[in-house]
Amino acid sequence: MKIGIIDYGMGNLGSISNALSYIGVDYIISSDVQELEKTDKLILPGVGAFKDAINLIKEKKIDLFIHDSVKKGKPLLGICLGMQLLFDSSSEYGSHEGLGLLHGDIVRFDTNLKVPHMGWNKLNIVKEEPLFKGLPKNIHVYFVHSYHLETSEDIVCATTNYGKEIQIAAQKDNIFALQFHPEKSGVIGLSILRNFVSL
Repeated sequence: MKIGIIDYGMGNLGSISNALSYIGVDYIISSDVQELEKTDKLILPGVGAFKDAINLIKEKKIDLFIHDSVKKGKPLLGICLGMQLLFDSSSEYGSHEGLGLLHGDIVRFDTNLKVPHMGWNKLNIVKEEPLFKGLPKNIHVYFVHSYHLETSEDIVCATTNYGKEIQIAAQKDNIFALQFHPEKSGVIGLSILRNFVSL
């Protein structure tokens, strides 16, 4: 079992690779699609602006590889900005198309609370999915984001509350999307990563 961490130039590669090493998982970090094709599962990380990230992904032709991999049934996990990139569009600094693998839009927080939403918050599981298997109740995970998902699709499996209920996790077939950082969420986050590896 080998995990491919997609390096398009804007990922939180260190923390994710450290977490995978901690749970004893073999992985590579690469932007070479031929190398990534040899892996069993993919992680799309990301920190920064949506526009910059999607432009880098398209410049490197990684978007085509991701679409092809998903069609072939390879499990894909998007984390934070990587999660947002999986959806149709983002309104961050304009209007930008995403990868369109999942339907929904990324919008800015409309709240009087501090933005970005940063720190620990409760994970409310609203639909069971493989990544949440065996997790205890009343758990918290770690967030850093200024934009969030809005979708009417029946793919949302977890929410949190930050001024209002926010959609923070989605799953459809072999595509998994997490707004929070499992690699920074302690024992709970490591359990989620183990569940992904075990798919």
